[in-house]
Amino acid sequence: MTATTPKATSAIPSFCEGIQYFSETVPGFEAYGKAPAIAQGSSAITDPADPIAVFQTMLAADALRYLTLQITASKASGHPGGFASQAEAYAALVMLGHKNIVTEVGHHAPGFYSAMFLDRSLENMEIENVQQARDRFREKDGLLGHLSGFIPGLLAPAGPLGQGQHFAMSGALLHRDKLFAFTMGDGGMGEPYPMSSIGHFHTAYPSVTNFLPVLVWNGYSQEHHSMVSTKTNAEMIAYWQGNGFEEIILIDAKEFDDKNQPGDYIDSTAFSLEQRMAFTKAVLQGVDKAAKSALGGKLTVFIIKQLKGAGVHARGAKSHNLYPKDTLDAPHIVSALKERALTAEAWQLVRTNAERAGGGPAAKTVVTEFELPLADLGELPLEEFAVGGEAKVSTTAMGRLVGKVGERDRTFIVTNADGNEASGIANINQALKIIHPTTDDLYNQGPNGQVYEPLSEDACAGLAVGLSLFGARTLWCSYESFAINGLPIWQTVTQAMAELRRPTPATVTLFTAGALEQGRNGWTHQRPEIEAYFAAMMRNGNVFPLFPPDANSIQACYDWALTAKNKGIVITASKSLLPIRTTFAQTRQGLEDGAIVLQEIAGSKKVVFAVIGDMSLIPVFEAAAALEKSGIGSRIVSIINPRRLYRPTDVAWDTCSAPDGGFLSNDKFAEIFDGDALIGVIGGASGMLEPVMLRSNCPRDTFAWKRGETTASAGELMAFNGLTAEALTKRAIELVH
Repeated sequence: MTATTPKATSAIPSFCEGIQYFSETVPGFEAYGKAPAIAQGSSAITDPADPIAVFQTMLAADALRYLTLQITASKASGHPGGFASQAEAYAALVMLGHKNIVTEVGHHAPGFYSAMFLDRSLENMEIENVQQARDRFREKDGLLGHLSGFIPGLLAPAGPLGQGQHFAMSGALLHRDKLFAFTMGDGGMGEPYPMSSIGHFHTAYPSVTNFLPVLVWNGYSQEHHSMVSTKTNAEMIAYWQGNGFEEIILIDAKEFDDKNQPGDYIDSTAFSLEQRMAFTKAVLQGVDKAAKSALGGKLTVFIIKQLKGAGVHARGAKSHNLYPKDTLDAPHIVSALKERALTAEAWQLVRTNAERAGGGPAAKTVVTEFELPLADLGELPLEEFAVGGEAKVSTTAMGRLVGKVGERDRTFIVTNADGNEASGIANINQALKIIHPTTDDLYNQGPNGQVYEPLSEDACAGLAVGLSLFGARTLWCSYESFAINGLPIWQTVTQAMAELRRPTPATVTLFTAGALEQGRNGWTHQRPEIEAYFAAMMRNGNVFPLFPPDANSIQACYDWALTAKNKGIVITASKSLLPIRTTFAQTRQGLEDGAIVLQEIAGSKKVVFAVIGDMSLIPVFEAAAALEKSGIGSRIVSIINPRRLYRPTDVAWDTCSAPDGGFLSNDKFAEIFDGDALIGVIGGASGMLEPVMLRSNCPRDTFAWKRGETTASAGELMAFNGLTAEALTKRAIELVH
């Protein structure tokens, strides 16, 4: 085909404004482009073998390639190559009426944006033509460099590799009648998470197979040949079979090549029209078979094997990323755009099909554009223990409530990799049962349970946060020591929730067995540095670490978390028997103010102890008693919700789609924290105390975790880290004199 720069003409649809090159003709259009393959009133093609449907799927793939390259080259930035190599597969999914598509490849973003543009979803962002898409690509409040929760029609964020399957499985679990496809690149397949998490999910939910990995096998990763590039087709099929997949559908472009291209990875856009249609037909029929297989109860994968960069400006890893030299004026970009150019009539045909597919624009049809109906929990049966009465285990008190939530909401899932019993929450397993194909009452397990227990924190966090993003209630439980392995996906989703266009339940976690309880296990089980991670994330605006000081407080914290929307809520508590120090009313006040006063002793001077945690209160109360003997007064403050203690300007709360602007006033801060000296105390990372240290004007100091060691008791471990009553007393006296 030949391409020209168009003159202004009314024949060109308005959405095409910004397209630089149009072709004069499209071979085959006269025969196969007279009317949309998806008829008016329909949501999909009727026959994947129909030449008209095949041709128009091919057109859609070329349109996606053109837009992907034009949009990225407009900023000489972004990633066109990976998406280009599977454009036929994406186009086939859409033409078959499937739009609940996610990805684990953040670099596919410009292709996904192009798809959302074609079906008019981006009109919700006031992007109505190609020029506007170009202008807003990689710009603030525009089309972010990687997928996020901000873009209409897109179900989930994407950035770090190895995450997309969590979203697809979450959607499949909640919506059994819909297909959730997700694209996976050569690199993502090499991550340790996707296959192991799919394997555990399939064992737990063998009937939930309506998610479809679409492997983009293009021979290259970001900067070199992919590590699976040397596999034969038989070896690739055997790999997926070895991971439990029953149906493996592999379409290899090389089998259709009529241009004698060298190598195992071939560019189908170089074929003759006849062979391009043959390849596209094979993809279309293969995707149709794969979709029906997945929806029909078989664990299925669709693999498209085609050279990375097919149909764009470069091939192989060189197509992955655009650099400053790759502008719209660069000869190789111009040449590639002209090669993929369509006529105005073809553009209109592609758009009509895209808009009709799936019943309308993705922004109006995919499941994440709607709030998921949830069971009414009613009033939870909180049990308030007497202050100063019998010591209780905080986690166990919360576990009883978790069981009630699961009984009232059967979509509710609890995930845990290291065992609930070890965290003092065996009552969760007893109430809700561990999901396992083997029924065994001794171990509280059975096939219809609601406790998901893979041995991977990524799989635990992934399913929990994926379900929350898709609108369900969940709880991810972990040892504080090991949770770091699940945090990347938790952070991805929590960040997405900050910009999400709809309300969704908060991602809620319970982290137990803190470092102070793990003396005999040694430093491998003592990693409270994770608290520094959350301390940094508090400034995002929607992250709320909570530190209940006792079994009453944890119940009130969880009750609050269950009503929260679009937040990341981290509850950290011990599994040890500890004193009851607070009432429900106090914690509810602490959730609003950030902190509460537990004890005040008069004296000649006033030392304020700002304490985060439960076990860390023990040496502080001892220090207060010692100071009293010296005539020095003290105030012990329990910080329950440190995010509230920042100043409003410290936190990006007003940039969140569900803004929470609750911060402790200056007057109230002074009332709680002012004294002659202030000592911050935490059994974890000192960064969590930053809000107090920023605002306090007293002489002050911090006592916090330093490093792990093997000890016989929590007290010995605290002493190793300088967290003793003697050290606190000594420093307090120094500060007030």
